[in-house]
Amino acid sequence: MHGVMGKPPGEATDGGVATSRITLLLLVAMTGVAPISLYMLVPALPVLATTFGRDISIAQMTVSLYMVGIACSQIIMGPLSDKFGRRPVLLAGLGLMVAASAACIFAETLPQLIAARFLQALGGATGMVVSRAIIRDLYSRDRVGAMISLVVAVMMIAQMLSPLTGGLLEIAFGWRAIFYLITAASLVITVAIAIALPETRRDRIETGGFRGDVGSLLTSRAFIGYMLCQVLASQIIFIFAGGGPYIVVTQMGRSSAEYGAWFATTGLAFLVGNLFSARFSPRHQLEKLIWFGLALQLAGSLLNLVWGVTGLNQAPSWLFGTQMIVMFANAFVMSNSAAGAISVRPEAAGTASGAMGFLQMGLGSLVSQFGAWLGGHFATPVPLNIAIVVLSIACASTMVFLIPRRDVVVSEELIEKAEEEESGML
Repeated sequence: MHGVMGKPPGEATDGGVATSRITLLLLVAMTGVAPISLYMLVPALPVLATTFGRDISIAQMTVSLYMVGIACSQIIMGPLSDKFGRRPVLLAGLGLMVAASAACIFAETLPQLIAARFLQALGGATGMVVSRAIIRDLYSRDRVGAMISLVVAVMMIAQMLSPLTGGLLEIAFGWRAIFYLITAASLVITVAIAIALPETRRDRIETGGFRGDVGSLLTSRAFIGYMLCQVLASQIIFIFAGGGPYIVVTQMGRSSAEYGAWFATTGLAFLVGNLFSARFSPRHQLEKLIWFGLALQLAGSLLNLVWGVTGLNQAPSWLFGTQMIVMFANAFVMSNSAAGAISVRPEAAGTASGAMGFLQMGLGSLVSQFGAWLGGHFATPVPLNIAIVVLSIACASTMVFLIPRRDVVVSEELIEKAEEEESGML
């Protein structure tokens, strides 16, 4: 099995094909367990507030501090996976999630539940950051974007269903049933990884450890450019999610249920965008796919601004119809720029993935609040439209000003040659 996993699964044959399918399933599971657990509890927040006799804002901390835990996990677990390997860090992180999920079941006070949820996220998000590193371990640079898109696309389907699942469980069996399911699922995933996923980390030459990895990445214009492109693209999702409810419910006078239905269309567009990106990535250069996404993303953002200025965006169909274009394009930008970032220095893919995930979630918590302020303090969607246009321009600027327009930027052949030369000098 180690022999099969030593090369890209897509190149495997016979038994290797089955192995690649198992690997893909494990990648989806480890990537999705933390975000699915996040959204599954959301429908039960009012019940938690009532059960523990606290304000809904305190119950909301089971979600907000969970996001903090995801951000912290990214910056910690990524570098650890480069140093100690993917398997031990994954198993330790998911083991922590199993223990923390069980603690959530037996929580007697809301502070206990909030603390357990933070630890749950800290462990569960290990799968998010390490999965990208594993993809880079197994696949060539040209296929990384396709695999990230495919994993995200499959995960999105489960993630879109998780609030409904959580709501049904809470109604039928109470809010603790949600954590029984999360505990069981995370335990199954942990056991499956222990049995079926061997170590994928590449043999590496010591270059200063964590400090060396961080130093080499932070001095690389290509890494900074790809990382910022991915992070800024993700902020479009956060800012729209923050401001959208206020625009639809407060400004347009629609129900929260109608907002939920319209917002689901943007998730569907993002899902379809990832499927298309996965299909086209093997046949097109990574940079070309990013530029396609950036162009379409900016065009959709500008159209939304035009609709806002002309007053058409006061109808949800105009606002969300154009936002679907933005989200379809956003999938191309995010998956392929992430592939570029973790390919700058493949042996430090965990550190690169962690830095990217930490910035994405850390900024996302602030940007979503800013989006809520834009949606709640103005009478039209125009300020939010402008913010999305600015983010789209900022994404494109990273490609123009930071990423050199030459393939040698992240050429695997040059990296391998440099490593061989360095190995010969030791």
